[in-house]
Amino acid sequence: LAEKMTAMRLISWLLLLVFMQSGVFAARRFRGGRNPQPRRTPPSPTYRDRGDTTESFPLDFTAVEENMDNFMTQVKNLAQSLYPCSAQKLDYDMKLHFLENTSVTCNDGTPAGYYMKESRGSRRWLIFLEGGWYCFNKENCDSRYDTMRRLMSSSKWPQTKTGTGILSPLPEENPHWWNANMVFIPYCSSDVWSGASAKTDHSGYAFMGSLIIQEVVKDLLNKGLDNAKVLLLAGSSAGGTGVLLNVDPVAELLEGLGHPGIQVRGLADSGWFLDNKQYRSTDCHDTISCAPTEAIKRGIKYWGSVVPERCRQVHLGEEWNCFFGYRVFPSIKSPVFVVQWLFDEAQLTVDNIHLTGQPVQEGQWRYIQNLGIELRNTLKDVPAMFAPACLSHEVITRNYWIDVQVKGTSLPRALHCWDRSLQDNSRNNKAPPKGCPVHLIDSCPWPHCNPTCPTIRDQFTGQEMNVIQFLMHMGFDVQKMAQQQGMDPSKLLGMLSSGS
Repeated sequence: LAEKMTAMRLISWLLLLVFMQSGVFAARRFRGGRNPQPRRTPPSPTYRDRGDTTESFPLDFTAVEENMDNFMTQVKNLAQSLYPCSAQKLDYDMKLHFLENTSVTCNDGTPAGYYMKESRGSRRWLIFLEGGWYCFNKENCDSRYDTMRRLMSSSKWPQTKTGTGILSPLPEENPHWWNANMVFIPYCSSDVWSGASAKTDHSGYAFMGSLIIQEVVKDLLNKGLDNAKVLLLAGSSAGGTGVLLNVDPVAELLEGLGHPGIQVRGLADSGWFLDNKQYRSTDCHDTISCAPTEAIKRGIKYWGSVVPERCRQVHLGEEWNCFFGYRVFPSIKSPVFVVQWLFDEAQLTVDNIHLTGQPVQEGQWRYIQNLGIELRNTLKDVPAMFAPACLSHEVITRNYWIDVQVKGTSLPRALHCWDRSLQDNSRNNKAPPKGCPVHLIDSCPWPHCNPTCPTIRDQFTGQEMNVIQFLMHMGFDVQKMAQQQGMDPSKLLGMLSSGS
C-alpha cells in the first residue's frame, strides 16, 4: 500500500510538471516571444546494454510544444518504470496472430502468421521479414526440416516475441521508430519470400513466401493499417532480398484495395547479394556450397517464384536476376534504403571464403578486398544507403545497430534523414535536408577499418580482437602493405589503430 501511495504521488507530481510546462509554453505563445531563445538540442540518450536490466526514459521537454501526446507517453513510461507493479503491466511484446486465410501456409502446411504490437494513435507501420537462408530441392529441404524446423513450420512458435533494434519499443534503442506499429513476420517458407505454390507430391512442401506477405497486409488493414500514412517493409538477409522482391507488389496491392495514400517504402538489410564468381568452385549440393546464381536458378523453379513484373520484363527467361540487388533495384518504383556490410559474411560463405581459425591466404585476402570494391561499385547509384566496411551480417535488429557509424553518421540518424527527405520531396522540395546525409559508404579498403564496426571475437578463444589483431589473423602483411602505400610500417599501424 505504501508503495502504491508513493507511486500515485509520483505520477501526480509528473502530471503537474507536464501542465506547468505546457502552461509555460502557452504563455510564451500568448506573449508573442519577441526574442525567443534558440532551441537546444537535447542530449543523446544513454543507450541500453542488453545485459542491463535498468531502463531509462529520457524526457524531452522541448518536444511538449509540438507533440503533447508523445510527451505524455514518455511521462507514462517513466512513471511505470518507477513503480514495479505498474512496470509489470507495461507490455512491450509482440503477440502472435495466425492468418485469416488458412490456405496460405508454412512449408509443412502449418498456418503462417505474424507477431504484432499496436501503437494506438501512430500512423506509421513497420513490417519486418525475417531471414534464414533457403533450400532449393527436396533433399536439402528435408535436411532443413530436420535441423531448422522453426524456419519451415509454425508448430512451435511462441505466443509472444520481444522486438529488438528497429523493432524495439524503447526510444533509447530505437530513436525514431520506437512508437510505430510493429509487425514481425516469421520466415517459414524457405523461398527468399518469393514462392506462390501449394504443396505437391513432387516438392513435398508449400512455398508461399510472397503470398504470406500479401495476406498479412490484408489482415492488417482490419487492425488499423487502413489509416496508415507510412508503411516501411523491412527485412534482413533473405528478408532483405524479400524486401527488394516485394516492396512494389505490396504498394500495388494496397492501391488495388483502395489505399493509394499509404506511402510504401523498403529497408533492405544484408540482402544485396552479388552473383559473382566463387573463390573456389564446388559442386552444388546445398545452400552453402552452391554458387549463388545456380542455387537461385534451381530454387525459383522449385518454389514457383513470383518476381516483380517490371524486373521480369527486363529479364524474361532469366528471372533469377531479380534476386540480386543491383539487377532488380533499377526497376523498383518505391523508395528503398539499402543497408549492406561491404564485407558480408553470408556473401563470403557462398563464395567459399571460410574464415576459420587459420590465417587467410594471399589469394583469399585479395578476393575479400575485391569483394568490397565490387560491392561499392554496385551501390554507387543507390541514392539512400548505409555501407560500413565491416565483416558482419545483418544489423537492423541488433542492439548495437545504433553504434555503427559511417562518416560520423549512425544508421538510425541516416534513416531519419531519409524519412525527412521523402517528406520534403512530397512537398515538392527536392533539396535534401542540410547536414542530413542519406548516401553513406565507407571508403577505407579493409574489413573492419571502420572503428565503429561490431566487435570481432576469435572463433576458438572467444577473446575480442582489435583491428590490428584481426587483420593479422586475416593474414594481413603490415610490412608489405606499408611498402605498397609508401609509408613507414609504424605509421600504418598507428592509422589502423585509430581507424583512419
